[in-house]
Amino acid sequence: MLVSSRERRAGARNRAGARKGAPPARSRGGQTTSVGREKVSEIQRARMLTAMTEVAAERGAANATVAHVVARSGVSRRTFYEMFRDREDCLAEAFEVATSRAAERVNPAYEAGRGWQARLRGGIAALLLFLDDEPDMGRLCIVEALGGGSRVLALRAEILAHLVAAVDEGRALAKTEPPPLTAEGVLGGAFALVHARLLTRDSAPLTSLLGPLMGLLVGPYLGPAAARKEIERPAPHFDHAARRAHSDPLRGLAMRLTYRTVRVLTAVGAQPGASNRMIANAAGVEDQGQISKLLRRLESLGLIHNTGQGHSKGEPNVWTLTQRGNEVEQAIRAQTG
Repeated sequence: MLVSSRERRAGARNRAGARKGAPPARSRGGQTTSVGREKVSEIQRARMLTAMTEVAAERGAANATVAHVVARSGVSRRTFYEMFRDREDCLAEAFEVATSRAAERVNPAYEAGRGWQARLRGGIAALLLFLDDEPDMGRLCIVEALGGGSRVLALRAEILAHLVAAVDEGRALAKTEPPPLTAEGVLGGAFALVHARLLTRDSAPLTSLLGPLMGLLVGPYLGPAAARKEIERPAPHFDHAARRAHSDPLRGLAMRLTYRTVRVLTAVGAQPGASNRMIANAAGVEDQGQISKLLRRLESLGLIHNTGQGHSKGEPNVWTLTQRGNEVEQAIRAQTG
């Protein structure tokens, strides 16, 4: 029902990795560890796309600037331009991510239905639930896409074409032939209703529109009685527990995400109780002064803590992850797995 852009995004990530051309990271014993520069780049990309989605939802797509994105994401301006050509490129990829997330929810629900009407109802219910659960992505998909530039508009047109085709499958069930533009007309009306709700930031859940939208869509094909039945159908129970977290493992931390920061954090996670030197070897940091600075930075953020006596007692530091640090390290591994 919806077009997934997973392959386009994967290709963009591969191109970004190729531009960097970084060698594998070293670890103690000469083995390559699981989080390399290309993996950190994936997290940086995810942070910037999340930031673009949030800023576009707050300020409008036309007012979302590179400065806003780098400030929100904590990633440098230089890194932004290593991964995106310009602001519109980042916005278009954020739109692709949002529509792919929607497709992950909508397509299985649509395909599970038996018959055109049931498939349509399942797909619309899943879409409305997604818009409720992911309001920033939803606003980008429905509202801000109209001001997102030529690439976003082209992607939007592609998605709408698939939706029109799905709605127009009802033509085979109609007793009388509907006019040629019926699907485009009713789908445009449905989008206008959802657009209006999102534009006014109405607090009522969008899932409450399921009955009216279904009535609007099936009426021209199956008649007023079928439309009324859909409108009066009791609303199903919607489980919002499936809400997805944003793909930003370091969200809320006052730090800039760098390759070495992530390497040091994952080295501590892989070797609980490691000393400065052991972590430096695992993270590929040769300068002992630099590793000390990185460890103090992570300690000040509450991600690691020193359980040893330290140099004041003539003993090496003993570093372990805090609970928060463990959550962040696991999120990074999940993001880069």
